[in-house]
Amino acid sequence: MTDEATLAFYDREAPSYTMSFAQGPARHLDAFLDRLVQGAHILELGCGGGRDASRMLERGFTVDMTDGSSGMATKAKERTGQDVRLLRFDQLGAVEAYDAVWAHASLHHQPLAGLGDVLTRIYRATRKDGWFFANYKLGNGDARDTFGRLYNFSPREHLLQLYREAGWSFEEIEDYRAGGLDKVERDWIAITARKHG
Repeated sequence: MTDEATLAFYDREAPSYTMSFAQGPARHLDAFLDRLVQGAHILELGCGGGRDASRMLERGFTVDMTDGSSGMATKAKERTGQDVRLLRFDQLGAVEAYDAVWAHASLHHQPLAGLGDVLTRIYRATRKDGWFFANYKLGNGDARDTFGRLYNFSPREHLLQLYREAGWSFEEIEDYRAGGLDKVERDWIAITARKHG
């Protein structure tokens, strides 16, 4: 993410935020990991407090944990014992370095105008036949929630077109309704994509 107010929220709220999500891994994680070869190298964008990374490590994967918030990175390191890199989405410069990229509830904080560039960066960072998961809150464009966090609230077809333009092939798309920290039920989309090029 690149929005300063959003980063400040996660820095400030890291201790309480990570406690509120201390239970099991994200609902899509195990199904995503089942697609990967044992020991695959995964980049996690927006690792938060390390909840999902803990599951990846437990299952024998190598994880490069990253987050834009220093507060969240500290909590993730405390939880996993692994180093966490401070990295904003638009700073990703790796080339064919990862077998998979996991971005649960994180890329939706990237301003919509720069999301296409970020999806291209992720494509470039992924090896051939690599996998990519991300989920997003849908809507009509950039807006803030009641906590001041910026979301891209992408229109569904616009988001899918950004994926196509970046080179991704869709493997699974799930539309669903869910809440969040702000307790607002919204339309979400979970996209599992693959790099065939």
